[in-house]
Amino acid sequence: MKKYNKFDPFTDLLFNILLAFTFLFFITILFINPITKFGNVNMKAEYIITVDWNDSLPDDIDLWVKDPNGEIVSYLKKDAGWLHLDRDDQGIINDKVTIDGKETVYPINREVVTLRGIIPGNYVVNLYMYDNKSMKPVNAKITIEKVNPTLKLVFFDNVVLKDKDTELTVVKFRLDSTGNFSHIYTDNEILTPYGLEGI
Repeated sequence: MKKYNKFDPFTDLLFNILLAFTFLFFITILFINPITKFGNVNMKAEYIITVDWNDSLPDDIDLWVKDPNGEIVSYLKKDAGWLHLDRDDQGIINDKVTIDGKETVYPINREVVTLRGIIPGNYVVNLYMYDNKSMKPVNAKITIEKVNPTLKLVFFDNVVLKDKDTELTVVKFRLDSTGNFSHIYTDNEILTPYGLEGI
């Protein structure tokens, strides 16, 4: 006589419920931790403002930029509205990098502010001599480049910074609603909370 196993619907139901919960758990994990796309960084920029001074100098020159809304970007606030301080150079202080146990020197002195969007109105670009360790006048070159849709130099100037804690307005400019640049330099305008006017 054949012996048949009894069919237990309750056990089958519990097994299916456990299977469904396991499936939902894995789906939830996927939504909590989405797959990271490496290298997917949006580097859109409208204008790039750069200040360069002599390589290997210990002097620290800071770039300060104010937008039409009164937002000011500097080493004190690296993101302000559409303005971003991409590089804060401190002279020779941050020129050394250790790679695989070997010290490498990057002697270029440069600060860079990127304007990632267009706010129509007036902008102010200042240089501030934070530290003058060389105790000599420092020649600084400032450029403003329009990068969207194509690279175009719209402003260039050389200025000499002589003393620590002094601030100079290099340029004031206007952007219209389509991002067109026009030079409107007027008088010196202090942006730092501690700068001394004039150079």
